[in-house]
Amino acid sequence: MRKLLIMFLFIALLLTGCWSAQELSDITLATAMAIDTADDGFTMTLQVLNPNEIAGDQRSDKSTISTYSASGNTVFEANRRLTQALPRRVHLSHLQLIVFGEELAKEGIGRTLDYLIRDHELRTDFTITIAQKITGRELISVLTPLEETPATKITSSIESSEDFWAPTKEVKLDELIESVTSEGKEAILTGIHVTGDPEAGQKKTNTQQTVPTAQIYLDGIGVFKGDKLQGWMNEQESKGFNYITDNVSNTLSWVECNDEGRLSLEITDSKTTAQGDYQNGDPVINIKVDVQANIGEVECAIDLNDPHELQLIQQKAEERTNQILKASIMKAQEFGSDIFGFGNMIKRAKPKEWEKVKENWSTIFPNLQVNVQSKVEMKQSGMINKPIYDTIKKKNQTEE
Repeated sequence: MRKLLIMFLFIALLLTGCWSAQELSDITLATAMAIDTADDGFTMTLQVLNPNEIAGDQRSDKSTISTYSASGNTVFEANRRLTQALPRRVHLSHLQLIVFGEELAKEGIGRTLDYLIRDHELRTDFTITIAQKITGRELISVLTPLEETPATKITSSIESSEDFWAPTKEVKLDELIESVTSEGKEAILTGIHVTGDPEAGQKKTNTQQTVPTAQIYLDGIGVFKGDKLQGWMNEQESKGFNYITDNVSNTLSWVECNDEGRLSLEITDSKTTAQGDYQNGDPVINIKVDVQANIGEVECAIDLNDPHELQLIQQKAEERTNQILKASIMKAQEFGSDIFGFGNMIKRAKPKEWEKVKENWSTIFPNLQVNVQSKVEMKQSGMINKPIYDTIKKKNQTEE
């Protein structure tokens, strides 16, 4: 009986929980991290929560977040130096966003990646972006009106834009590491900029105005070569990147009508097939994009019941899609950066030939032949077949 009692006591000791638990009053939760260049290495800025303003029963005029910065020779050192400013130990397990300053991105982000993937507190499901024309510190310090934390606002905007507009892409740490280190594929990151006065955007009043003094906007895709930012794609070129990499689920397009109006299309589905091949001893990429679309808005006189008219719209939509694809490819080739993974496609299709060209891929890619083909299938014309614009135009002509 005594042995049984001792055994139960021993098991009870092993099952005791919360031995490493920490009270919220003893820690600080970081939601965003910015990394910028500094004279002695790096500057790290953390956006931390004010728990009383987020979940407290009584709110005050204080901000929901605060930002703290410190510099060091390495990112790890900068992180530890933050303890000189922060009143509590920082926990990074709730990190939603990491922002690289544009200057750091141009110099190279490689030295920061080891810390990000090595630290046991960091999960790898945070979103990574670049601050355009400002520092990352300034970006994550701007207060936003609809979301209590800027980190939530930015990550939600990237997800929404990727799902319904398609000129941006949500990139996590694992994908970034793979793109930076793999053969035949380069990295991209979505860019973010601030309109208005970033300094004024740090004040609580920025969230209390109908039109905020400073607002955060997404702005295209940044193209990398190795770990260095080469430049930016505009909105249409960024959308072309997502078409080519089969990352478009819903977006909009438009075509010109014969009477100088426009007809808008809602892209409801897109499927891309891209394959590597060799022709006449040279590598070639063949891309086919199949698009399903609905008519979203008509600003011209057109009979949507006429199959011939619909066929013309379809042809124009296919031509426009091809233009978007080609513009994206040309911009990437200008930067000499294979962000589409064409090298990987050649490697999978022709592994022996790839071994011969992989060392010179950076010089081959800018002149690589890429064939694009788009097919647009019209599904629905909406609730009406006769455009309102046509009726209004005829009425105006009669009254004149």
